[in-house]
Amino acid sequence: MTNGPANLRRERIKSTASSAPSGRRGVEMLKRCVMLVCLGVSGAAMASEPVDLDMVSRIRQEAFHNSQVMATLTHLTEGIGPRLTNSPQMAEANDWTRGKFNEWGLANVHDEAFDFGRGWEFTHASVQMLGPRQLPLHALPKAWTPGTDGPVEGEALLVKIEKAADLEKYRGKLAGRILLLSEEREYARGEKPDSHRHDDAGLAELQAFAVPKDEKDDRAERVKKYTERQELAKATNAFFVEEGALAAISISGWDNGIIRVGGGGSRKAGESAGIPELAMAAEHYNQLVRALERDESVRLRVDVDARFTDEADQPGHNTVAEIPGKGRKAGEIVMLGAHMDSWHTGTGAADNAAGVAVMMEAMRILKAVGAQPDRTIRVALWSGEEQGLIGSRAYVADHFAAYPEPNDPAQQALPGSLRDPTGPLQRKRDYERFSAYFNMDNGSGRFRGIYAQENLAAVPIFQAWLEPFHDVGATTVATRNTGSTDHISFDAVGLPGFQFIQDRLDYFSNVHHSHLDTRDHIEPEDLKQAAAIVASFAWHAATREEKMPRKRLLERE
Repeated sequence: MTNGPANLRRERIKSTASSAPSGRRGVEMLKRCVMLVCLGVSGAAMASEPVDLDMVSRIRQEAFHNSQVMATLTHLTEGIGPRLTNSPQMAEANDWTRGKFNEWGLANVHDEAFDFGRGWEFTHASVQMLGPRQLPLHALPKAWTPGTDGPVEGEALLVKIEKAADLEKYRGKLAGRILLLSEEREYARGEKPDSHRHDDAGLAELQAFAVPKDEKDDRAERVKKYTERQELAKATNAFFVEEGALAAISISGWDNGIIRVGGGGSRKAGESAGIPELAMAAEHYNQLVRALERDESVRLRVDVDARFTDEADQPGHNTVAEIPGKGRKAGEIVMLGAHMDSWHTGTGAADNAAGVAVMMEAMRILKAVGAQPDRTIRVALWSGEEQGLIGSRAYVADHFAAYPEPNDPAQQALPGSLRDPTGPLQRKRDYERFSAYFNMDNGSGRFRGIYAQENLAAVPIFQAWLEPFHDVGATTVATRNTGSTDHISFDAVGLPGFQFIQDRLDYFSNVHHSHLDTRDHIEPEDLKQAAAIVASFAWHAATREEKMPRKRLLERE
């Protein structure tokens, strides 16, 4: 899951309400509603939205009593390991998941390419304080930074670089030094439990929608800050290499020994990757800074075995598979997905092998129960999500819709959310054939419902589909938006894209983008529940009379 803000562009499209079913469908709907009343289900939404309880029962039986979700997750995390985009492990994950989809009898199993950059991996990292005393220090390398080519030793130097002009202060002073890039940070003592599950009050709070305040379009300011950050990073990388610094170390963003680390250097061929750069546990890093502030000489030994696996930029790949629809609606599409890429220091279990395992399991369940949907059900396992939803954005642009690419090189260098408008949305053939996309990317916590993403026409539909899962804790439909993951790629062009509400567990306190993102933090029973709900949602979206309604989308201006 990414950290950046969601790009919530909307296009003016008239919302389409579902037409009332008639004939055989009407009779079946009535039967199902009667069954729900007998089960004690109240749901006013059931009066207009049919629910196939026979299929839900079959899905639950397969999901709860014949689950393979943990076997899938375990292989992804402990068989393959972390899956940085374009790393050898990511290629292995693409290959293995294709094999499983073929084994389960899915159709049209393939990878789809998108522009990305070089691959990278590391196998070893250590930092040792040699003076004023000896101490092993806990640190891990940032992705797309070089290795040290064997151990290097040097005196530590604290540097503060906030703008390009600051570099000149250090000219001639960095050769043979190991640079500390962050200031000391005061320890923040935790006041809340590490692990969290939603209670009734919390779920009720999620159902409140905050009317947004009027805000000026600050895209120009955001472009300016983004451009300055990118230019400073490139200048700093090149300067450190030119000046002969040995390595650089930053403080981890979290306390309590947790190393939270992402990317550095550059994944683009032809750009400077800088010097070896690591993130260090805060409690170890702080004492280095304090020693320097006491005018003590701090000597460090750094050894990082890391490498680029490609000389030139290479495409990343999404893995895609289908259960084909039948009849006149077979060309229409329901999608589900999760990002398979991860960061490199844990094993990418909560972020996001959990989502991948659930989406794969949902497809396996549907095949196992003999599902023959009206619409095609397609699963996509994305790559490049951690670098800005790159894989899913490319897929949506190729298959459904995109804004015209700018001709200005400066605009081309910006992420899509910051580019100036270049024309109206360009829709592809499958845009009108698309029904809905369902995403999972918030760890392994139990599903408690779904975010409707301000699509009010979807609310009663989701309420009906959730009713058979109230007994396993999924009860809530929130009208609010949620962002920062792959459903935004669909929402941004006016297609219904949704993310489920999950219990947080310790996702945002211990594991997100950290070296603790491992299988030990996964809840198996929660994944079983999630897989059942995803399979049921996919089935109902693929068999309802009408495609999912669309909210009005506001064109970018």
